[in-house]
Amino acid sequence: MIGTMPRSAASRGSAWQRLRRSEFPVALLFISPWIVGFLWFQLYPIVGSIYYSFTSYNIMQPPVFIGLSNFQILFGQDPLFRQALTNTLIFTAVSVPLNLTIAFIFALLLNQNIPGRAIFRTCFYFPSIVPSVAMGTLWIMLLRTRGGLVNVFLGFFGIHEIAWLSDPNWTMPALILVGTWTVGPTVVIFLAGLQDVPRVLYEAAQIDGAGPFHLVRHVTLPMISPVILFNLVIGVINALQAFTLPYVLFGNGGNPGGPLNSALLYSVQLFQVGFKQFQMGYAAAMAWILFVIIFVLSLISMRLSLRLVHYE
Repeated sequence: MIGTMPRSAASRGSAWQRLRRSEFPVALLFISPWIVGFLWFQLYPIVGSIYYSFTSYNIMQPPVFIGLSNFQILFGQDPLFRQALTNTLIFTAVSVPLNLTIAFIFALLLNQNIPGRAIFRTCFYFPSIVPSVAMGTLWIMLLRTRGGLVNVFLGFFGIHEIAWLSDPNWTMPALILVGTWTVGPTVVIFLAGLQDVPRVLYEAAQIDGAGPFHLVRHVTLPMISPVILFNLVIGVINALQAFTLPYVLFGNGGNPGGPLNSALLYSVQLFQVGFKQFQMGYAAAMAWILFVIIFVLSLISMRLSLRLVHYE
């Protein structure tokens, strides 16, 4: 009895191994389209961009290895790189907290039991499904200095016309204003988080005399802090990579960075360098700098979350 047990276990093990060996080629055949797509369209461009960032490459000629020269030029001799990086960090620092605040307030309102709540939720999300190019074109008309609906609205309050898209002092506020138009997905995520907050916590706080503000401060915010962290990280990543809206808003004048490059964002400058000037090696170096910035900021956010985010 004792001697037969190892042989039985061994036979079952060998049968399982033979079965796995027989099924492996079939499984590999079924997943081969994904493997080929991943290797060709994702892994190869990633590895290739690392190599090209250390080369001088203009597509027309083979890349020439130049070491760290691209990075030295970026940080030491390229004023447009520094301006684009500064503008992008300012845009991120202002637009992300603003969008999170607006989205959270809208989510609080849409979480109330009011008539037509489903219609209001749809209306708030609808701008997010409009193509960015179409939305940018619409905002060009809205922000016109003369006849634009935004200036017409401000005129009712005695505010003079503002050159949103042609005055260097107003291009960045205009870009931030347009960015608030697409907070729909963030509102939906906040709304889902609000609906997961246990009602008993609100009832207990109300029994203790907590008002609406204290309920939000001491119950709602701690309970949805993981949702806030998620929206924050995704918002930072999206803001650092913003491209379509600034390019559409300011590209009609021939300079997608706006007047005096006052609204030149990092991704727009990267596109200009890579696909207008055909400096692919230089653009690859810019792309990896952006990756490092996003990685570091995301890592900082995750580290801070250990103290500020509360999980159930």
